Order: sequence, then C-alpha cells, then structure tokens
Amino acid sequence: LIGVPGTTGATGATGSQGLTGLTGPTGDMGPQGLIGLTGPTGDTGPQGLIGLTGLTGATGASGIMSFGYFYALMPNDNTATVAVATAVNFPQNGAANGIVRSGNSEFILPSIGTYEVFWQVSISEAGQLVLGLDSGSGVVEQAFTMAGRAGLTSQITNQVLIQTTAINTLLSVRNAAGNSTALTITPIAGGTRPVSATLMIKQIQ
Repeated sequence: LIGVPGTTGATGATGSQGLTGLTGPTGDMGPQGLIGLTGPTGDTGPQGLIGLTGLTGATGASGIMSFGYFYALMPNDNTATVAVATAVNFPQNGAANGIVRSGNSEFILPSIGTYEVFWQVSISEAGQLVLGLDSGSGVVEQAFTMAGRAGLTSQITNQVLIQTTAINTLLSVRNAAGNSTALTITPIAGGTRPVSATLMIKQIQ
C-alpha cells in the first residue's frame, strides 16, 4: 500500500552570514566620456604690486652735434671779384657752436662725420660755385656739390650733405676751377640795402 505523504516540517532558523569573498580583479577602463560644457569665467584677480623703476638709459646724441652760421654783406664784405679757384668770403659771424672759422673764407669742421651745408650767394655773371674740402693735403673740390646759373643776376644756392675723413677739415665755397670768369658778388641786389651771402653748416652725425 502507498503511504500518504506527511506534512512539511517548519523552516529552520537562518544560518549566520558567511565570510566576505576576495575582491575580484579591476575591470578594463571604460571609454572616455563626452567633454562637458565650459564653466563660467572666474572673477578677475586683484592687481599686482607695481614693479621697481628700471635704470635710466644713457642720454642719446643730439640731432645737431655742432653748427655754425656765417655771412657777408655786400658791397663791403666782398669788394673784389672772386677769381677762378678761389673762395667767397663770409667774414661775419652768426650763431655758432663747435664750428669756427679759420679765416674769412675757410671754416673748420672739427670732427669726422656727416655735415649738412647750405649756401646762397648773389652773383652778377653766369657762373658756378662748389664746396672745397682740405683735410691737410690741399683743397679738393666736391664735384657733387656744384651749383650754377646760366645768366641774369640771381643767387647761386645749394644744400648738400658731405662726409669728412679727417678732423679739422677746412671747408670753403669756391668759384669752381676750370671756369673762365671771375665772379662779382652783386652789391645791393634788388633794393637799396646791403644784401647777404650766407653759409650754414650743421654736423648731424
């Protein structure tokens, strides 16, 4: 005979928790996430302290290192004509600093350097004037400074830059060598009062 199953017995009490198992190995690194939004700009920091004043630099050279202004008044200052290969007289002194005369028609350029030279002379004949430089071996006319006029009574004028190669070089404004005519510096040109001839020299370097 098949017996009848008995009734289920009561559940037993829960057993105590077992020990924690060992930590497993670290998993692989996941993919990089999307770049987040830029955060707001932070507040401006306080101004730093003012730094120390730097050392004063050396004084630069003046734009004009030396200068001289000389002139003549006609008819008294150039009573004779200016012969070929001789110089115009500028016997009167204007403002000057560092450039002085050697005589009525020669002027000393004291330093080796670059000079700006301007002159104007009223002449009665067609003629030419040129700058001459004498560094100790005689006058050498500077051909690039030649200025002239073909006729009528008017000024011969020029403004040039020259360079010297020796200290105390002598400068003059000359009736150019090779010409055939002595030049008359026009007395009282255009009016009733003495007219000037001028020579201005500036060392710029």
